[in-house]
Parts: sequence; structure tokens; C-alpha cells
Amino acid sequence: MTIYQVPRNLLEGLQPLFAGWDETLIWSCLQGCMGTAWCDNLHRPGSAQIQIGDFCFFAGRPSKQMLLHRTWQEFGILVPQDAHWDVQINQLYGEVAVQVERYAFWKDPGAFDKATLEQAAHCCDPAYEFCLFDEKRYCQAMEEDWSRDLCGQFDGYPDYQKRGIGVAALYQGRLVAGASSYTVYQGGIEIEVDTHVLHRRRGLARACASRLILRCLDKGLYPSWDAHNSWSAALAQQLGYRFSHRYRAYEVRMPHPAERDRA
Repeated sequence: MTIYQVPRNLLEGLQPLFAGWDETLIWSCLQGCMGTAWCDNLHRPGSAQIQIGDFCFFAGRPSKQMLLHRTWQEFGILVPQDAHWDVQINQLYGEVAVQVERYAFWKDPGAFDKATLEQAAHCCDPAYEFCLFDEKRYCQAMEEDWSRDLCGQFDGYPDYQKRGIGVAALYQGRLVAGASSYTVYQGGIEIEVDTHVLHRRRGLARACASRLILRCLDKGLYPSWDAHNSWSAALAQQLGYRFSHRYRAYEVRMPHPAERDRA
């Protein structure tokens, strides 16, 4: 089976395959904002995937060729539409595909209490200062692995400046935590929150996320949240998000080329 990259003018043809999937990363791609879509037939797609950041969403008719078609090299998060895709993932990737449970939340702009968010935004050690992401903070985020996902899906700072939004926590002038737009879609963002390991458990994630949510609400953007673990899910609920459901995903770590050569 041939796999085709879907041009922007044909993205609408994938809507039926992903219908009902309440996921902003999918919306972002189908709206032509970010990400890449692939399918088996450009005019009558029966099997498709959307790749955006570390995520790959699979819909339609399960296909081994579609699962093996990947632009990521060492790490990917595979999200199947149904159990038929699960079977194929397990058959193809075996032990390198680790099943995980993620947490989805209702997208309800009216769920937030601004007074609660304002309080959370200022409950931090005064040794930390907060600011919006500018070029300096963008560059600092892109310098280190722990923070790169805060801005890494944008095509350089000019793109981030135009479409992105983020709040940085600084310690002695250096970025130590942040909440930012992992991706963007029409009318909102998908939030990414990260904290340097030496500055965790100090309320920085809560403060940054609260400030970012407030900023988004003021700008008429919806700050979508998808949690990768129970800690992130608990934080989301503290900030006002309403839990919707758990869903399966597979974290796939492929050996680095050097490791494969040694093997």
C-alpha cells in the first residue's frame, strides 16, 4: 500500500475518519495549523494517521503500512482509534510499545474560576519571577531537553511570536519552569507544562499554568489540557478542568542508530 502525504486542500477529506475524536491536536492538523496527515488514498481515504509533535493518531481501517510510516526517529506516542489498531501496534512493535493511560478533559470555557486561578498564580516563593515568553525565553527553552516541548512545534521564534503564547518562571534570570502552547488550533491552544527537575514541588507548574489559562481566557482562546499521568490530571482538576475519560496510548522508544549498530 502506498502512503500519501495529504496536502492542505484535501485535509477536509479526512474529517469522516476522525469524526467525534475530541482532540485538539487532531483539529490542529485538519485545520491546517500544524502537523502532517497521511492516508492510503487522497480522494477516498480508508486509513489515515496524523503526526504532530510526538503524537501519532491512527484512524480508519487498521494498516501495518500506516503504522510503520513514521517521521519520528526515536520516540513517538501512538494513539489508536479502536482496539483493532491496538492489535496491530502490539504485533508490529512488541515490547518497545509500552501501553500507557492518558487523561482527557471536557473543553468547557465556563469551568474556570478566575479568583481561584489568580490565587494559584501568586502562591510561590518570591525568589521566582514570572514573565511572558519573549525571544530570550524562547531561546532558553529551546536550548535544553527538559523545556524544548514548550516551544518546539513552532517554526522558529517569529512563528511562536505570531501564534504562540507562554508564561515563564525564572530563577536568577534563567528559565526553570513554564506553561506554553504545545500546539495551536483555531480558537485555542494545547497546553504544555514543564519544570526543571531541581525546581519541582514548589508550585511553579501550578503558577505558570494558572497565569497562562488566565491569559488565554482574556484573549478568547481555549487552553486545552490533556494529561499524561495522574499528577498532571490532578493539577488540571485543581485548576478547574472537568475530567472526561481515560484513553490508551503507546509510548514507543526505538533504539538509537548507534545502539542498533552495537547490537
